[in-house]
Amino acid sequence: MANSTPDLHNTLILLSEPIRESLSTVSSDDVSLKSLLQSLLPAPKETDFQSLLTNFSLLCAALAASQTSTFDQLSSIPPRLSTAADSAFRQLQKAFPDHQNKDLLAELMPRVLPQLKSSINESSIDKQDADGDVASAASARVPVAHAIVAAYQFKWFVTQIDLQLLGKLCWLIIPCALTALDHWSPEVKGQGMMVMVHLAKHVSGGEFSVYEDVMLDACCQNIASSDEIWEHVVEMSVLLVTCTQQNNPRSSWFEKVLNEMLSHLWRQPRSKERRIAWLTHIEPLFSGMGIVLLGHFRRLLPLFFKWMHADDDATVLLVLDRVKTVIKFTWIRYSQYYDKLVDELVILYKDASLKVERESIRARILEILILLQQCQGQQFEAAWIKHKHDPNLSTLCPSLTCCSS
Repeated sequence: MANSTPDLHNTLILLSEPIRESLSTVSSDDVSLKSLLQSLLPAPKETDFQSLLTNFSLLCAALAASQTSTFDQLSSIPPRLSTAADSAFRQLQKAFPDHQNKDLLAELMPRVLPQLKSSINESSIDKQDADGDVASAASARVPVAHAIVAAYQFKWFVTQIDLQLLGKLCWLIIPCALTALDHWSPEVKGQGMMVMVHLAKHVSGGEFSVYEDVMLDACCQNIASSDEIWEHVVEMSVLLVTCTQQNNPRSSWFEKVLNEMLSHLWRQPRSKERRIAWLTHIEPLFSGMGIVLLGHFRRLLPLFFKWMHADDDATVLLVLDRVKTVIKFTWIRYSQYYDKLVDELVILYKDASLKVERESIRARILEILILLQQCQGQQFEAAWIKHKHDPNLSTLCPSLTCCSS
């Protein structure tokens, strides 16, 4: 165990040498990216230990993050080098002076995160020139690749932090995440969104109080994202609005987030990837809004009716689960959509005979019909009477008759 700065310095130099050698053999089409990574290696005569520690940690983060990267330049890094960097950082953590009772990552964050935030911001397009005009493109002197690497480093660092310390570091993490969300690159945005998801899952809503409005505004601004990060923005938005507004179902933020999502879905109602991602992650928002969902039926239920008859079974199963949730919270009271919902469920029940997941689909339909019957008995009977003697529903009717008796 290294218990002094000289010991740590020597440990860092020893850990860096195998990485230096491996990195020198890596061929990369992006010369500037390789140069960036090599610049983070310890210089032979560097005496500023804090700079050495910061730069080496940034290097390890970039290389280790490449294991899960979809960014071409980073994904070209050999797995052995990525694994070696991850291992080197773990060893550095163990070598950090235990007599100081400090966590290496907690000590690094005040130095590392502002630096990454600056790197991300350098290639943003919202800077103004001397005349006050907004720049039309990222600076040619600052490759966007640098911002993408910084975003991956950022996410890697945040996801390594001890969960007990995560909340105390939100004052550093959230501004950097918001900068990533403001960037024009989907790759940078996506990493920022994943950081926000990580925070929402592991930090109490109270830790967000200072940033609550700006975070939720960033969610709304990013809902109309590209296909590649749509799932991230949906998950982020749902988690953040529910954890910050959980005791206020009539919060305007619930309204704004759901309205933005529905508007975007109405523009592309046939996008399989978008609807599956949305149906997968939207449940907590429905639960948080409860009966307030009644005000969104005009745009929500017609989408459900379309998706019930989608070609893929995954969509059908998901939409049936979400329909059940909506009914449980609203009883679809005072709704003009009650009869229409019964009719669509009946059509789907009969069409399910041609689907692979027919048993699961039919089981869900039966659960929903029973719930509808329990919610509004007389209205259900009025809607069901025209289907009561349909021979194609012979296996369904006895279950409903039993429940009504």
